[in-house]
Amino acid sequence: MSTDPLVWDTLDRQVAYTCPGFDVVNETVRLPDGTETDFDYLTEPPSVVVLPFTPDGDVVLIEEWRQAVSRVNRSLPVGGVEPDDDDLEAAARRELTEETGHEAETLEPLVTVEPANGIADTVLHFFVAYDCRPTAEQRLDHNESIRVTGTSLEDLLTAIGDGEVRDGRTVLGVSYYRLFGDDSDR
Repeated sequence: MSTDPLVWDTLDRQVAYTCPGFDVVNETVRLPDGTETDFDYLTEPPSVVVLPFTPDGDVVLIEEWRQAVSRVNRSLPVGGVEPDDDDLEAAARRELTEETGHEAETLEPLVTVEPANGIADTVLHFFVAYDCRPTAEQRLDHNESIRVTGTSLEDLLTAIGDGEVRDGRTVLGVSYYRLFGDDSDR
């Protein structure tokens, strides 16, 4: 069994900082040339991102205060996979309902990505939800301030193109859907 010559050897690993939602990990590694050095990265549970469509074809969005960028952010519903979730689809359905109060008739996987694998082990599982209807009250976490809104897919794409929507998960999910997952015959 040969090892790829690009592989780093992990010599030691410790959690340098922990908080609700993520940890910062510090590893001592040996590089392919034999050099030993430290490498730090963010680690967090996998997340689901939902692109929800109403029966009329509009996209259900959320508007949420994002402290790190000091503004209200328009985005798709997103949330971490929890231990009680049976599978990724169950997590996506739960997040959609918690953040928007909507439930989907059908849900289909779209793509799985590692959006920042140079600094984080983040994994995002994207789903497309069809025939979403408001059926429940939002069940927000204690640190969420969310308003539900909607728009057409075309207006959302225009907002992304104009730089109005800057949330990376939303830009990626909607763009990927338009390029590879848009089933206009639906």
